[in-house]
Order: sequence, then structure tokens, then C-alpha cells
Amino acid sequence: MSTSTDALLAKLHLQADNAGVCHGPDAWLASTAAPIVSYNPTTGAAIARVTPADRAAYDATVAAAQAGFARWRTVPAPKRGEVIRDLGNLLREYKEPLGELVTLEMGKIRAEGLGEVQEMIDICDFAVGLSRQLYGLTMHSERPGHRMYEQWHPLGPVGIITAFNFPVAVWAWNAAIAAVCGDTLLWKPSELVPLTAVAVQHLANRVMADHGLTGVFTLAVGAGDVGRWMTEDARLPLVSFTGSIPTGRRVAQTVASRLGRTVLELGGNNAIIISDKADLNLATRAVVFGAVGTAGQRCTSTRRLIVHESVVDELCARLVKAYGQVPIGDPLQGGTLMGPLVTERSVEAMQRAIARAVADGGEVLTGGDLRPDLGAQFVEPTIIRMPAQTEIVCEETFAPILYVLTYRDLDEAVALHNGVTQGLSSAIFTDSLREAEQFLSAAGSDCGIANVNIGTSGAEIGGAFGGEKDTGGGRESGSDAWKAYMRRQTNTINWSRELPLAQGIEFGG
Repeated sequence: MSTSTDALLAKLHLQADNAGVCHGPDAWLASTAAPIVSYNPTTGAAIARVTPADRAAYDATVAAAQAGFARWRTVPAPKRGEVIRDLGNLLREYKEPLGELVTLEMGKIRAEGLGEVQEMIDICDFAVGLSRQLYGLTMHSERPGHRMYEQWHPLGPVGIITAFNFPVAVWAWNAAIAAVCGDTLLWKPSELVPLTAVAVQHLANRVMADHGLTGVFTLAVGAGDVGRWMTEDARLPLVSFTGSIPTGRRVAQTVASRLGRTVLELGGNNAIIISDKADLNLATRAVVFGAVGTAGQRCTSTRRLIVHESVVDELCARLVKAYGQVPIGDPLQGGTLMGPLVTERSVEAMQRAIARAVADGGEVLTGGDLRPDLGAQFVEPTIIRMPAQTEIVCEETFAPILYVLTYRDLDEAVALHNGVTQGLSSAIFTDSLREAEQFLSAAGSDCGIANVNIGTSGAEIGGAFGGEKDTGGGRESGSDAWKAYMRRQTNTINWSRELPLAQGIEFGG
């Protein structure tokens, strides 16, 4: 490890060897499982080792989350909000080193790493306010002397399985909201980014210690075996999973077989429609950020561009010029806009996709090559003009590939847009009010997120995040997504001295 890496790990209380199973302050558990090595995708060098959970450590951690829940659920929600406020304040204190660790371990540029931690801070702020707004409804009873209402109760220990591309933010979307709802949390991060999760757990431990808590925030690093234990575990009434569609299907089936709940945030194949009435300067900037940011490794990355035939040549020329000016390199260095792909397998998947697109008649307008001069996992962002929406275009390749299609009228564009199995994020660029409203109508975009004159990436925490179709249908973060982490209870109180039955039924005379 370099001196700068050593210094960064020291700031976050990390070492060359780290335990990866924890359920509270001073409660890091031993495990017989072989260590997971965390690698820097920029250099390929090992950063540190993390010991994952074996079955005994996993079971002990779930038991601690259960015991923590028995106490945590009785804490008034506004008091739970104070705990999350302290977590958010601690994240403010550690924003820079934690954001840089995200960059070091995952490969997104430093500005995005810091932005991800800011997203954690923002959702903590949201959750603090939410802790005083867990509202239920009141209903008028048909029976005299009766009152009806509904209330929401904590659900239980919640399993959170996150992906590599957002090592900390997605955990926070779930954890901050679920915690103020009264749930305890068990987190399994991606085995590609275990060190970031250990750093966050250290911070969560400090907050728990300050409040005399244990078992609220728990961690079980591991690979597929830990994820399988979680999906099969009836002690976890809800599993929130972020990842691929095939794995999400297995998670959904397994959890459903025990009548548990899931929040699924799966793949996206996001498109932007560019109208002949669009501001092309605005559109170009949005497309480059959406397609190139995080090296195309966001679930909300822009992967398809559906452009009116009258402006497609001009827009492509603008994009090719812009792509040629994207600085690629070390994501920790200022000025870099695109870092590496997370693994060499990701590089191979990108190369296969490009070859399939070309075989389908696609024309590579720019990019398509590797950048071995920068490192084994660096690639050029790629634009491919396609004659049709072929099979490879309908698949999500987690890499900076942008497919360009053309259309003649908006109905055709919307049909192309909706003609994939994923349904996460979408956008249209147009200065026509009618086109914008048509795109947002029930007959328009079939995605969970639909934007006008902004790109597919960069969702704010105030709105519920998630998609439809193969994207899973789950919702996280803002709006009323909190309801997924609670159980609804309908209550009727009879304050009269009579016992009338509903629907006017008379029983027994």
C-alpha cells in the first residue's frame, strides 16, 4: 500500500486486516472464513483484507439484530431520529476520507465519491424529519360509537444487500429510513467493496456507543453464501436487494417462498428521447454525464439514445466531440471525469457487447478500444449507431456504451423506449409542452422515473427511487418509500356500550 493509502485507511480506523462481521460497539466477531481481498481497480493493487462471516458469526449477528430490535422498536420515533441525526453529523465529519475510500475501492471519480457520501448525509436529514411524520389515516366507522384508524409499526430486522457501484449510498437509503421506522439492519455489501462497509460500520458503532445501543446497525461481509443465508432466513421479514436481474429473481423467489417481503432495485436500460424541438446544447451535456459518469456503472446510466432523424447527425457530431474531450485516468486525480471499470470481467463484457453490436450492423462512432496505457481496467467510452433495437441493445451492459437509434414521430420513439424489459429511469429533451406531457402520461414512459430536460442519472433523495418491470418494482429513499419497512395495523375502538356489527348484521337477536 502507498503512504497515501495508509493515511486514508488510518483516518477511517482501518487496517491491512479487518474483521467484517459486527453487531455493535466492540462487537467485531471472529470467523473461520477465508479473507476477501479488496483491490484498487485503478492499479490492480491490493488495498486490504476483510474477514467475511462464517455461518456461526452470521447467526450470532442476526440474533443480535433480533435482540436489538426488541428494544429499538420501543424507542419513540423522534428519539430514533436523533440517532440518525448523529450518524449524519458524523458522516459530515468523515465525508472526505470516506468519499476518497469509495473512489479508491470502487473507481468512481473523487467528486462522485464525495457526492455519494453527501447523499448519505442528505438521506439522514430526510429521515430525521420523517421520524415525526410516520402518519396513519383515520376513517369514519359505519358503526355509532366507534373510531377507526390505522397505524404503522416497526417490521423487524431488515436485510440490506448492496451492489458495488454505490458502496455506501444505497445502504444509507435503506438504513436511515428503516432505522427511524424502528427496524434494525443487517448489511451485506458487495464482496468487491467490503472495506468501505467496514469503515461505515466503525462510524455506526460510534453512534450506537454514544446512545447505549447495540444490534441496530450490523454488518456481515461475504459473497453469495451470506446473501443466500439472508434470503432464506425467516428472522429477516424484509430483504432489500440491489443487483442484477437474474440474481434479483432468485432473491424474490426465495424470500417469497417463506412469505417474506422484498425491495428489489435491479437492472436498468435507460433511454433519452431527443426531440427535433430539443435544446441540443443541454441534451449533449446531459447525455455525456449520464452515459460516461461512473464509467457507465450506474443502474441509471444512459444506455440508449432515441433521436429524431432530423437532428441525429448533428447530435452525434456533438457527442463524438465531447467524448473526445473526456479525461480518463486515476479517479483520485483532479480533472479526471472517468475512471476504470470495477473488474477485468467488466472489461470483457463490454468488449463482447461491442462485438455483438457491430455484428448486428452497428457503427462505432467513437471509442471501443481498451486503454492498457492507463491500466488493465480502463476503456474508452463508446458510442454505437444502431440500425435497430437489436437483442444486445435490449440488454444492460454495465459499461460506458451508448447506443443511438432514430425515430420519425413521438409514438415510435416511445415504443422504442418502452420496448425493453427494464423500467428504471427515462428522459425526454424537448421544448414542446405537448411532447413533454405525452412522455409523462400513462401512455408515455413506463419507467419508475421519468424526466424532462434532465438526464437519467442523479435522482434526488426526496423522491421514491425505483423502477418497474424487470427492474423489480421496489422503492427506496424518499416520498412514502418508508412504508415498505413497516407493518400496517388497522384499529377499531368501540367507546359505546353497544356492540353493533358491520354491514348491519344482526347475530343472536
